[in-house]
Amino acid sequence: MKSDDAASARGGAGGLSRRRAIQAGSAAAFAIVPRHVLGGAGYVAPNEKITLACVGFGTQAIREIGGILASPDVQVVSVCDVEKDGAHYLEWGKGQLRGEIRKLIGNPRWREGDDRVPGGRDVGREVVEGYYAKQRGKDAFKGCSTYADFRELLDREKDVTAVKVMTPDHTHAAISLAALKRGLNVIVHKPLANRVLEARAVIEAARQNRIATHFMPASEGAYQRRALEMIRDGAIGTLREIHNWSMRPMWPQFDAVPADRPPVPEGFDWTLWLGPSRDRPYHPAYTHTTFRGWYEFGAGSIADMGHYSLWPIFQALELDAPESVESTPSHVSTSVDGICRRIKNDYSFPAACTVRMRFAAKGDRGPIDLHWYDGGIKPPVPDELMAEDRELAEEGMLFVGDRGKVLGGFRAEDPRLIPEPRMRAYLNEKGRPDDAGRGRGGRQGGDAAARNAAWIDAFKGGPASYGDFTLAGPISDAMNLAAISLRLGGRRVHWDPKAARITNIAEANRYLSRDYRPGWEL
Repeated sequence: MKSDDAASARGGAGGLSRRRAIQAGSAAAFAIVPRHVLGGAGYVAPNEKITLACVGFGTQAIREIGGILASPDVQVVSVCDVEKDGAHYLEWGKGQLRGEIRKLIGNPRWREGDDRVPGGRDVGREVVEGYYAKQRGKDAFKGCSTYADFRELLDREKDVTAVKVMTPDHTHAAISLAALKRGLNVIVHKPLANRVLEARAVIEAARQNRIATHFMPASEGAYQRRALEMIRDGAIGTLREIHNWSMRPMWPQFDAVPADRPPVPEGFDWTLWLGPSRDRPYHPAYTHTTFRGWYEFGAGSIADMGHYSLWPIFQALELDAPESVESTPSHVSTSVDGICRRIKNDYSFPAACTVRMRFAAKGDRGPIDLHWYDGGIKPPVPDELMAEDRELAEEGMLFVGDRGKVLGGFRAEDPRLIPEPRMRAYLNEKGRPDDAGRGRGGRQGGDAAARNAAWIDAFKGGPASYGDFTLAGPISDAMNLAAISLRLGGRRVHWDPKAARITNIAEANRYLSRDYRPGWEL
């Protein structure tokens, strides 16, 4: 499905498409008209802009589109979503997304009287065109096409140079690979893929084609930096363990495969939504937001939040793929004919779990155990806090060494040696002021500008971003192996990263990939 386009709004160069120019490695395509000839400081000539297609326009895409639309270096030219104009999206607060859209497009009465949570390709186009109209001081703007099928978009939109993937997890690899094979820059939300071998294929495609990419949850580690500095200072001796806990999941978790058969909503292409997955009856429990809770479609709480907190840890400590991963998933029980029984579940993530990953020593760093907790589970309160009658926060990160502990927020914000007298002694010894609380604050909002700047710079020929796909191998293995351990009921899996094989449970290797719908094989 394609709407009216306005090629001129995209800066279409005519003749040689920007995509072809990039594939040919032609730097000239980005300097056809010097920017100083066309405008003043900050002006970006149309043919210098990144022309971006947004694949997936649900609630998270809405939250993140504002910074991209505001960038003078980017023109959003196309939106793709299998949902035309959704009715079943979920949000974190009543009317929150509607309010955000109204601010973006400068229309306080946008869709007044419609109480649905907004999402889908029609909403995407309204947001994009509404924003650009406001930006230009006009009543209307046309220049954003819409598609239900990303394959049609990639075939028809010859001037698109970059693709942003914001779809359910099970389709990330298929879309990314299709874009990379066409020579397009790619941005993907977490996870890179919800299968080990799919993530590896995406990374390898980016590496082989030498295409600039960006993994959205990546960061340079501003929140984690001070904790890592304290560890490098020797404040806790040799680092042995890292504990990270999250209050996720915030979405409904299901302990049974839906048995009822509601009709597929009008305007929603269920087969396209399934993408690489085999056919199954439609149910809203699988789709918007709640897809994360299913092994087939999502990657669970650990992938949803762990990529944010742990990406800089993997980079700073040079963690390779884990040697082993084990877990403790929660379970639920039911009663049938007066008999209580535990539900055997290998289809949906547990409501709560712990995961332990073991990493080998490397260089002058010793082996490390990384522990993950979600669903309300936390590590045991350290003795140092017990002595002060303190408790652990709802979320946090704890570094344990052989001579001490550092406790911080979920991303190690505001790290403190515990107990407090040790922190004061450390600061006195180093001659540093006590800036407690300085590292606290919002998690993602303040990161958006830096994130967008990183990939925009990389996509325009600058240095690779800190979220380049080629850096994502170990953390992608780790997150997907955690899902496999959970799916196996908590069993320990031993991992051979070179062979890409689980060595101790042969049948577990089937979860490294998936049973593909014909025509969607990688």
